[in-house]
Amino acid sequence: IINFSMYKSGFNTVFSSYRLRNICSIFSNKDNNFYNVFLSKVSQLNMSSSPSPYALAALKTKGIEKSVWVEFIQLALEVKPLNLGQGFPDFAAPDSIRKALAECCTDDQNVLFNQYTRGFGHPRLVTALSKLYSQILKREIDPLQEVFVTAGAYEALFVTINGLVNPGDEVIIIEPFFDCYEPQVKLAGGTPIFVPLRPTKTEGQISSSDWKLDPQELSKAFSSRTKAIIVNTPNNPLGKVFSLEELTLIADLCKKHNSIAIMDEVYEWMTYDGVEHIRMANLPGMWERSITIGSAGKTFSVTGWKIGWAIGPKELLAGPKVVHQHSVYTCTTPTQEAVARGFEIELERFGTTDCYFKSLPLELTDKRNKIVKILSDAGLNPIIPEGGYFILADVRNLMSKIDVGGDPSEAKDFRFVKWLSRNRKLQGIPPSAFYSAPHKSIGRRLHSLLFYKSIESAPSGMQDDNLEKAGEILAKLKADLEAGKV
Repeated sequence: IINFSMYKSGFNTVFSSYRLRNICSIFSNKDNNFYNVFLSKVSQLNMSSSPSPYALAALKTKGIEKSVWVEFIQLALEVKPLNLGQGFPDFAAPDSIRKALAECCTDDQNVLFNQYTRGFGHPRLVTALSKLYSQILKREIDPLQEVFVTAGAYEALFVTINGLVNPGDEVIIIEPFFDCYEPQVKLAGGTPIFVPLRPTKTEGQISSSDWKLDPQELSKAFSSRTKAIIVNTPNNPLGKVFSLEELTLIADLCKKHNSIAIMDEVYEWMTYDGVEHIRMANLPGMWERSITIGSAGKTFSVTGWKIGWAIGPKELLAGPKVVHQHSVYTCTTPTQEAVARGFEIELERFGTTDCYFKSLPLELTDKRNKIVKILSDAGLNPIIPEGGYFILADVRNLMSKIDVGGDPSEAKDFRFVKWLSRNRKLQGIPPSAFYSAPHKSIGRRLHSLLFYKSIESAPSGMQDDNLEKAGEILAKLKADLEAGKV
């Protein structure tokens, strides 16, 4: 009746054994031993065929196993290059917030700082967040109903998507995108719909503002199935800060199609040259259909603390809170207490040059300008970011002169980044990782180098050693190419 050769792979064995359970039950009344004998034979085939490590994984995890960060962090561990790819600063966070954490952990007067706190956010932190966002969103934010704290912005995105998206719903993702968006939508049973930012300028000095949405392309992406759109502004990795005109276009489409705007605004305080960060929730009719996601890691340069938050109307936060409640449940108490104290200090300074939210982007502007010069001097064409702390560069000319080797089936920008890491000890991240399959050519063709965290590599008053090293490596590569030594 059954052809056992159908079930030789580990995955098929596990999947099919579930389906065949129903078949076997047909015979169970006549032969109670049939089912056990049959599964024993299938299990023997499974064990003998050395199944994949993912053989037992749930079907919904198939096709999303890989992560560009896992792959290139491992490469960095092996090669030990100057790693400018991973998004964290290599300078100290503000003294006030670091000292606050030390005090929380060693406070003998309040030992509860080392115990569980409220599941949806430590009371002191949600109160501080509500005070801050009440000012910037120009409305009174309820700390207990309209704010909740998560294990980093990553979890805020996960619970928001999984708490709102039903199987069959469509979610629009603007490219380039942070790579967790697509798998998180798929885990929720949704269908990602991709709309790329496209360059309107490819020669001369190029800014991230030169990358724009095509209004017709975006409009066609919306339909009655569109549950949400994810907008990252300032954008990682491009550094684009969406304009009022662009956000209004998105807002109008959300209202027309009754869709939700999931706003990833973790780089909200990092904008340069007077460019204003505009918040979707402030646009007419958009508070009711927006969730704003933020990050203490980006705000206070403490990425290892993993504290994030989601802010929005209680009706939109209800589903995400359920997902959080039944997974993470509560976040680390002392870090929440320390972040709350940090916000309280900055609220007193808010709007002044002493405020960290003002001083940090001023320091980063100098570092951004420095890395722009380094890339230009090396013969590359940087895309000057308006925000964030990454930078992209057009490296087509450079790649065309180098035999990067590697597996020809692998994207060339991936192979180039690996070559640069192994042979020149400078590592970034390949930009095509942040595009869907149909649009990967945009990343490969126009800006295939990497993201430089070095634009924030040292505190004010100290020499940017990593920037200097990167400049030396790229200058040497340029000289070697001109001398025919590569």
